[in-house]
Amino acid sequence: MFIKTNLAKFLGKVSYLVLHNIFNGGTSFPGKLAVKIDHNILEELASDYEVILVTGTNGKTMTTSIITEALKEKYGDVLTNPSGSNMLQGIITAFLAHRKKHSQRKIAVLEVDEAYLKIITTYLKPKVVVLTNIFRDQMDRYGEIYTTYEKIITGIKNCPDATIVANGDASIFSSDDLTNQKIFYGFDLNNSDQKTDLLAPVNTDGVLCAKCHNILHYHEIVYANLGNYFCPKCNFHRPKLKYTVNEIVKQTPKSLTFKMGTKVYQMAIGGTYNIYNALAAYSVAKEFGLSDDEIARSFSKNKRIFGRQELINYSDKEIILILVKNPVGLDSVLNMLNTENDDYSLITLLNANHADGIDTSWIWDSNYESLHKENIKHILVGGSRHQDMHLRLKVAGFDPKIMETTPTDDELIDAIPNLPCKKIYILSTYTAMLSLRKKMAERKIINVNM
Repeated sequence: MFIKTNLAKFLGKVSYLVLHNIFNGGTSFPGKLAVKIDHNILEELASDYEVILVTGTNGKTMTTSIITEALKEKYGDVLTNPSGSNMLQGIITAFLAHRKKHSQRKIAVLEVDEAYLKIITTYLKPKVVVLTNIFRDQMDRYGEIYTTYEKIITGIKNCPDATIVANGDASIFSSDDLTNQKIFYGFDLNNSDQKTDLLAPVNTDGVLCAKCHNILHYHEIVYANLGNYFCPKCNFHRPKLKYTVNEIVKQTPKSLTFKMGTKVYQMAIGGTYNIYNALAAYSVAKEFGLSDDEIARSFSKNKRIFGRQELINYSDKEIILILVKNPVGLDSVLNMLNTENDDYSLITLLNANHADGIDTSWIWDSNYESLHKENIKHILVGGSRHQDMHLRLKVAGFDPKIMETTPTDDELIDAIPNLPCKKIYILSTYTAMLSLRKKMAERKIINVNM
């Protein structure tokens, strides 16, 4: 066993160095190779780490990044999987690729695919599991939200000693009978009125009471099914929150200013959904002993990571690349765009590969109609399903005269310098984003390792 484990480590690390340094890759294959040699390699690699797992539908990558940066402020080196490769082979690769530096504690912060949590927790026992949210996403792979949550619950049952840090504004996270210690975070804005009685928008998922299955009401709705919920028919209601956002001071597409506890925090990124990600990270950081000042410093250093409001400068344009993959996430991005005061060009890329979900009907559940059309001066439509997206935007009321189809990445990149606005927002599904970034790297517009 000892020989097999060492061989798996050695070949995995060698393959990573070759793939990473020569081919700018290696986010998955080294782990795949290592686990083929030693099925229990992850258990060995993670044996002396305090592990934090982050899972949920939206926000996994950003939350993982923010937690990692926060813990670095106090503890130095922190292991993570920054590429977003969040299945078994990708997580093994993260351990193989990690170059150990000075650290007061050996901590690993790992994004985990919802369906793979049950596999990961058979090999390692996390100290903390962070639950961001559950929304309808890739129906062909995950099914309905309750099916997705069952996959997560199965994984958590493998680690009964782990502390659950969960979004308390998502009622589904209070619907189980887990014995784990639970810590909840959520929004508790100053203008919240406990006498208010609201209903979520029509067709919102996850609004059934976990006890009596009646429709939940809300004292406050943040977006979608998230908020201060209660059931008017029974005593089911939002749990007591340990960590809260108390005020949203200011939002722009490039910045957030918000208050948690008695301190105001700032981040150079937009979107209410990213305040939830920051709050999840804040909750973990406080549990790991960080001060408000240490957390604030880490927030101020927050990086625009791979495809999550990633900033790209090309020609004289300022391009913001944003991953979109499901109705709730897309609507959150559209709401963020409506905080933009300047004119901009919009690019939408839609693919339907396995990693995106092959069913693209979700674009009809998103509210493109809500976009402030007067700020959008030109639209490029691309991706393998560009015809579907073109039709969707036409139905949403956009003038076909300002819409242009660019089926290939080269055509899209060639068209960008001629767009009428300095600011460009690209909303892209996952594989379309990978393809565009690869082409941009080939043309030296970005560094492939950005």
